[in-house]
Amino acid sequence: MTGLSRRRVLVLGGSAVAAAWTPLAAAAQSAVETAPETHGMSAFGDLKYPADFKNFDYVNVGAPKGGVFSTVPSSRAYNQSFHTFNSLNSFILRGDGAAGMGQTFASLMVRSGDEPDAMYGLVARSVRISPDKLTYRFTLRPEARFHDGTKITAKDVAFSLTILKEKGHPIIQQQLRDMTKVEANDDATLTVTFAAQRGRDVPLYTAGLPIFSKAYYDKKPFEESTLDIPLGSGPYKVGRFEVGRYIEYDRVKDWWAKDLPVSRGAFNFDAVRYEFYRDRDVAFEGFTGRNYLYREEFTARIWNTRYDFPAIKDGRVKQEKLPDDTPSGAQGWFLNTRRAQFKDPRVREAMIQAFDFEWTNKTIMYSAYARTQSPFQNSDLMAEGPPSPEELKLLEPFRGQVPDEVFGAPFVPPVSDGSGQDRSLLRKASQLLQDAGYPIKDGKRRLPTGDAFRVEFLLEEPAFQAHHAPYIKNLGVLGIDASVRLVDPVQFRSRVDDFDFDVAIQRFSMSSTPGDAMRTFFSSQVADIKGSQNLSGIKNPAIDALIERIVAADNRDELRIACRAFDRVFRAGRYWVPQWYSASHRIAYWDVFAHPPNIPRYANGVGTPDLWWFDEAKAKKPEQTKPEQAKPQQTKPEQAK
Repeated sequence: MTGLSRRRVLVLGGSAVAAAWTPLAAAAQSAVETAPETHGMSAFGDLKYPADFKNFDYVNVGAPKGGVFSTVPSSRAYNQSFHTFNSLNSFILRGDGAAGMGQTFASLMVRSGDEPDAMYGLVARSVRISPDKLTYRFTLRPEARFHDGTKITAKDVAFSLTILKEKGHPIIQQQLRDMTKVEANDDATLTVTFAAQRGRDVPLYTAGLPIFSKAYYDKKPFEESTLDIPLGSGPYKVGRFEVGRYIEYDRVKDWWAKDLPVSRGAFNFDAVRYEFYRDRDVAFEGFTGRNYLYREEFTARIWNTRYDFPAIKDGRVKQEKLPDDTPSGAQGWFLNTRRAQFKDPRVREAMIQAFDFEWTNKTIMYSAYARTQSPFQNSDLMAEGPPSPEELKLLEPFRGQVPDEVFGAPFVPPVSDGSGQDRSLLRKASQLLQDAGYPIKDGKRRLPTGDAFRVEFLLEEPAFQAHHAPYIKNLGVLGIDASVRLVDPVQFRSRVDDFDFDVAIQRFSMSSTPGDAMRTFFSSQVADIKGSQNLSGIKNPAIDALIERIVAADNRDELRIACRAFDRVFRAGRYWVPQWYSASHRIAYWDVFAHPPNIPRYANGVGTPDLWWFDEAKAKKPEQTKPEQAKPQQTKPEQAK
């Protein structure tokens, strides 16, 4: 190791000056140097796999390499869109990033699919963690390389983490807030320091971020929305693409990490291709016509009534329903409390009472869904029944500051009579509006200012209008002038990032070990930051305090208690109109693929495309060579992704 005076020190915040050498810093340095070396890390220190493990248990280490996996985006992150792309920079606010770009970059560590939050070394061979868990020293693998053959050094990692905190997407900046210093001690050694009150998952999040080439970005501005192909280091690199239509990623056949334990049995396709459609109906037609080969179906009506085309009947297309045992998360209409008409929680509850889920589920969604109640839906983090003594201990300091219902059973959305216009629920909604000072005058609901009460639902998907129509009709019964504003995906993302909406749909899933990410969705500190995921603009001191208890939990029991207490306060705030969820994945694919028999519980969705592989024997069957004619379909999607 080189001497201190010769170290390259990168201090977050733009300073190029090395941190002052103090007795406290010296003690921290000594502590991490003498800490035991480990091959992985997790939120609470538990690891399933030993240091000498050969591969993850759930992969097929004998999976053949080859073939093409093609699909439409079913998830998005940061600036990505389901429907289009115009940039190959997916880690900033500007532009619409291409789905799949994360596959082109390596990270310090990668997650295990059969553990809640454990990570194991990729670019990092090992890590030493100081006793106070504030200093992490990573040792890099000497064989780690960028796609041009240049070595990945600690300077590249330090540059990457620094630039992401300074100029990355606001979500990334917020989650790196408690990362205070990054130091490239030498080419193979990286030290990352965190704030004393850092979130439990911040080091894990940091270790999973993409590593960029410092030399590459010395010549290019990182914050630029661009179609230049960046220099990567992951299992794939960008191949052919056409803006807004498709993008392909080609497997790097001599990838430096292909034989590491974390990589064996994964990244099996020679090419991964994403197709982009502006309309879901057209996208479904594309699948029936074999324009792409894999589809996760988010629309129950399509699943139950439209999968009857010839390729289904003769077995060329397979359908599967795989369990989803992870938290289903939150999906709903989020009410923008920055707007005057939604400041009063009674008004927000009236919006909840007006939505007839039972009718919508039965009439439009084939009775395939259950009602969402909590952001921790489908997990043991969700509050149920009266609070436990341990929950009450956390909640008591807020008595008088939060609704009294917090100390009883949590709020549950009403169950209607299924008629589409449940009179008792609409009467309750009308009374809530009246009590809030929103009277009826000349047949119209009025704000306290005398202006008409208007609500605009911002929407980017045409076919989703069917789910709004009955809801808007009920709001009209209450005298509310409600409408849908359909915009293109680029405008939708811009307006949501700027909080320029009344009501917008959002879906997100919480980790099984939630931590610092809770701040990005619910805390006061991000409510006014452009691009924030706190769409409702929640500013609630009790919620802020309970998030900190979640972040500070020392074990899973404490975490569970804190999450349930938070859930009670959040649900009492009526910040959203909960929609629906399904505890399973509905998938369909042309029968040229295979996958592990047991998809790990914490894998991304159903493990596509990383864990699947191309089955050449299936692809050569005569029936798979038959042409398929796409047929127009009239469908109604139910589930926002």
